[in-house]
Amino acid sequence: MWQEVDARGLSCPQPVVLVKKAMETSKANLEVLVDNTTARDNIVRFSKNSGCKTDIISSGQEFIIKISR
Repeated sequence: MWQEVDARGLSCPQPVVLVKKAMETSKANLEVLVDNTTARDNIVRFSKNSGCKTDIISSGQEFIIKISR
């Protein structure tokens, strides 16, 4: 089961804050949508530091980050 977190159009640290809140309130794996490389890199770093596995799918200028717990 995947929970979608749409962080497109947001600047840091907002995307990471959204991911952190989603991790705290749900046990589901996350599918995070972002549209800039800074948010992508920060979310991947945060996720890995939290012990999660990440996969990145590039779609044009947007990224889908799949976070598995």
